[in-house]
This record gives sequence, structure tokens and C-alpha cells, in this order.
Amino acid sequence: MQEFSFSTRIFFGEGALERLRRVEDRRVLIVTDRFMAELGVPDRVASHLTRCTVTVFDGVVPDPPIEVVTAGVQKFKECQAETVIAVGGGSTIDAAKAIRAIAKQALQIETDKMECFAVPTTSGTGSEVTDYAVITDKAKGLKYPLDSQALRPPVAILDPELTVSAPPAVTADAGMDVLTHALEAYVSTGANDFSDAMCEKAVSLVFRFLPLAFQEGTDLLAREKMHNASCMAGLAFNSAGLGLNHSMAHAIGGKLHIAHGRINAMLLPKILTFNADLTNVQKGEHTLAAKKYQRIAKVLDLPASSVRLGVNNLIREVERLNRTLKIPATLKEYGADLGEVRTLREELIAAAMSDVTITTNPRPVEEGQIGKLLAQVAGGPIA
Repeated sequence: MQEFSFSTRIFFGEGALERLRRVEDRRVLIVTDRFMAELGVPDRVASHLTRCTVTVFDGVVPDPPIEVVTAGVQKFKECQAETVIAVGGGSTIDAAKAIRAIAKQALQIETDKMECFAVPTTSGTGSEVTDYAVITDKAKGLKYPLDSQALRPPVAILDPELTVSAPPAVTADAGMDVLTHALEAYVSTGANDFSDAMCEKAVSLVFRFLPLAFQEGTDLLAREKMHNASCMAGLAFNSAGLGLNHSMAHAIGGKLHIAHGRINAMLLPKILTFNADLTNVQKGEHTLAAKKYQRIAKVLDLPASSVRLGVNNLIREVERLNRTLKIPATLKEYGADLGEVRTLREELIAAAMSDVTITTNPRPVEEGQIGKLLAQVAGGPIA
């Protein structure tokens, strides 16, 4: 038996932020980062909370460490918050989810007595509708994916006007995270008809609208469609799980401090090739993952009369999209120190193998295979 469910109410489209005007007589903690604060985004959100007492915690940083969550919980206690509103990208929403969950447990607050709104300002993680949060242990250089239904925000507000301030590079990285979520969930061992539908729609929206959002950040239609794609991909992987791409991205990104969406994008063509496993033909049949990639190629109107042709065209299209978004193909091209990668090689492999997301990868993975994939994304000798 399988299950597909989501309890998050989703308000989307231009003017979605108006939903906050219904919040009255509450002590509100807005969780955000300093960049958003400098842009005045939390103030814009607070302007809809005219009948509330608002406190802002702007201490979130990319890849939020445990210390940030601890500071956020302390701020929560100080203002005796009744409502938490996360305003920012995936790191901010992840931090807010962790702050809320820990505060609820520490203060023994009943779930139905604490409101929570996720207001994403980038279109990437889908964190506004998932049970996941990624918290970093800086001392160990590791990212820990947390997984609990208690983390899922009850309300998500997808207002495209809040994403226009995202720079092109951030738009690109976040958008490729959406694509990775959708393509991984699509072939995951936990995939189902409902998650597949979300994935197919998300992929088609990304290929059509991500280049437009990247090239013209004020294109509200493109921004809205990418916001929707991000949310759909989040719903899909929340049900189906992810795979090897994310396990390696968590490991490499944590150790080398590379933006999550960017390292996902760099890995994606290599992982698609690995999971398709086109040399593995049993009784004339390709792997299920390969056949599903062919289906995605057809969704994108790419030539896909055979499984091999469809898979190869999909991979080439992902590589073309990366080039359009100015995302490097390898760590060497990115400017990473391959000597450091060589030194960390065994740690990176071990971290990827132990990451929870690898458990739903469609193809079983061994350490030696991760080593080869690591060498491919490195773009130079690391053994």
C-alpha cells in the first residue's frame, strides 16, 4: 500500500501575500536572513499583519547550522511566538521549520495552537510543503536531512512578486534544484502515479520557464510558473523520495561549500546516465528508470522513438539548459581545488553512502561507483 497526501494549504499567484491579512491578534515571529531584511521583504510581509505583534529574527545563513536554529529557538521563547512565518529561500524555510519543531517540543505547545506560514522568495527547494529540513554541522562539514511530518508547514504562500529580487545565479541554481527534485522523484523506488503526475508537470514548466526567469527576472508569469513547479516537485519528492543525486550533492556541497542547486545541476547529467544504465538490457527490456526518462523526453517533445534515443536526448537537453544558465559542468570548471577533492574523496563517498536520500535511488549503488561519479563531476584526476 502506498500513500500520497499533503496537509499544506497552498495560496499561489499574484497577490497571494494578502492571505496574511486574515492573521489577527497573534504574536508573530518572522524568520528570515539579513539579505531579505536589507531588501525590506520582512517589512513588506509585516505590513499585512496590522493586528499582530511582530518580531523579526534575521539570523539565518545559507546551509543553516545548528547554532542558528538554537538562536532562533531562543528568539521564539523571548517573544512568546504563537505564529511563525518563514520568509526566504530554502535555507530560511528549513531553519524556521526546525526552530518551530524544537520550540514546540521544548515548550510543550500543542500543534493546533501554533500557526506556521512558509513564504518562499526563491523557487527551488519546495521546502514549503515537505517534511524535510537540511541542517548543517559546520564542525564536521556535514549536512543532515531531517525528516518528520511535524516539520511540514500548514500554510504555503507562493507570491511570485517576492521572487523578482533573486539574482540570475540564484534563480538558476534554485531552478535546477527543482528539476533535480522532479527527475529524481520520477524514477525513485517510491514513485507512484500521483507523484509522477507532479513530476511530469514540474519538468515541463522548468524547461519552458526557467530560462525566461533567468534572463528576465521581472517576468512575473515565468516567476509564477517556477514557483508552482518548485512546489509540485516538493510534493512529489515528499511522497516518493529522492536518490543518489541528492546524496552526493549533500556530501559535496557540505564539504566544498557549493550552493546546493548548483552542485545538483552539475551532477544531474552524470546521475541520469548512471541510473538509466543503458547497457543493462534484460530480455530486450531496458531498466524502468531508462523507460521513464524516455517518457520525460516525450513530454518535452524531444525525439524519443527508442529508449536509448530518448534518454540521450534528455541528458543532452539538461546539459544544454545548464549551459544556458551558465552553470559549470565540472568542479574543475567551477574553480574548486581538485587537491582538496582528492583529500576528501573517501569522506565524500562515505557521506553520500550514509545519506538517507540514497535509499530510494532506482539503481543500487556501491562505493566504487560513487568514486567514479565523483571523478566525472570533478573533471580531473582525484584518485
